[in-house]
Amino acid sequence: MLSALLLTPLAALRAANAPPPNFVWIIADDMSPDTAAYGVAEVRTPHLDRLAGEGCRYTRAYATAPVCSSSRSAFILGCYQTTTGLHPHDAENLQPLPAPYKPLPTLLREAGWFVTNAAAPGINATKGKTHYNFAHDSKQMFDGEDWRKRKPGQPFFAQFQISHPHRPFTIPATYDEEKLRDIKIPPNYPDHPLVRRDWYAYQRSVEVVDKRVGLILDQLKEEGVLDNTIVMFFADHGRAMPWAKQWLSVEGLQVPLIMRGPGIVQNGREDRLVSLIDLAPSMLKVAGLTIPAWMEGRPILGGEFPERSVLFAARDRCGDTMDRIRTVIRPDAWLTQNFKPELSRLNWSSYKEAHYPGMPLLRVMQASGELDVFSARWLAPTRPEIEFYDLKTDPLGLHDVSKDPKHTTTIATMRKQLDAWCAVGRDRGAAGDPATEPPLEQILKIKRAEYQRMWQTRLKMPEPTDAERLEWWMKTYGLK
Repeated sequence: MLSALLLTPLAALRAANAPPPNFVWIIADDMSPDTAAYGVAEVRTPHLDRLAGEGCRYTRAYATAPVCSSSRSAFILGCYQTTTGLHPHDAENLQPLPAPYKPLPTLLREAGWFVTNAAAPGINATKGKTHYNFAHDSKQMFDGEDWRKRKPGQPFFAQFQISHPHRPFTIPATYDEEKLRDIKIPPNYPDHPLVRRDWYAYQRSVEVVDKRVGLILDQLKEEGVLDNTIVMFFADHGRAMPWAKQWLSVEGLQVPLIMRGPGIVQNGREDRLVSLIDLAPSMLKVAGLTIPAWMEGRPILGGEFPERSVLFAARDRCGDTMDRIRTVIRPDAWLTQNFKPELSRLNWSSYKEAHYPGMPLLRVMQASGELDVFSARWLAPTRPEIEFYDLKTDPLGLHDVSKDPKHTTTIATMRKQLDAWCAVGRDRGAAGDPATEPPLEQILKIKRAEYQRMWQTRLKMPEPTDAERLEWWMKTYGLK
């Protein structure tokens, strides 16, 4: 099996008392598996394609949350954000981690690794993003920003943070009409010129990610450590589009994951389920360190690949958008439970309404009757309590077949699995925000003021209508 090819050499390296491994994380911000190696032909990503050719590409890797801080708080600890109480996105009143939890950088630093966090080299590089939902001092968690400042022979763990393709996208001055035409817009989005141009800008931002990955690989090669380092490229969650980021959809949770390094087979492909919380225990296993009992991820390196039937994911408050959703992911099926089914998918988000041209477009098209029947379903005033997607026939997870009697048994089984997971992990999202967070009304006021300032700057009015915002986006993208 592929796992044996991937993992036996790593075990042999440890058994032979080889030097401790170096680790590099390259983290993109808001990116789905949208590279040529993952089959998106209209995106040019030669460096990521080379990384995949020299390593292993994971085709079923998922975040535990479809939004930055919740996901990052999970994978840096190796356990679900709902277990630790780090589930709300953009926590306002950060608290220290309670015992026994320690972030991966701290565990490796205590074991002798030189640990850094930096913005990836390239465009206007600033400090490296953390965005954890717990109080932390970067000067205590990290040794600095440049792994090259370590002691001679000291192993290192370097994180490189890439701000792309997080919004706002750079608006292209010109458009390659062939690439624009070739973009495969998912069928739950309207095939509108604004959608295509926005998607085009996203794909060009993915190409910027690729260039910055190339600079990192060049740096490692120039320093003579590339072939002695396990490099992991991944994103914190899926792309920043209306039905992706913030939603427990395939588009919102599936991420690219590519690994390269000692013992990792070249041009490999792994189709089994992987969660981003698996990365921390994987590194500890390869490093020969003890995996803490509280880590919920499973090591996918350094031993047999974990065979499991399900993964889980959760979404709670995102900024000023209160919600609670849970998802069970199987190799062939996807079940989502909406604990607030009375809410629409258009539940107000000041962040999305300020930065996503698709939001006013969808409302305007809905009001004028321009949406096709399928796209219009995503704007329904309520959501079903249970959604079920048959990934065998619907790999994008777009067609809810929860009412089909042939899936009754599978749905019942997956609901039991979800209930058990919530109980075992003591899902802290069930109680809403932690008690240390400000009242929701206060958060709503703060976020609305940010939204109003944004549109006051753009249109000289704090609360423009959907039509006025759409007009601004059409002009911004050169469509008017």
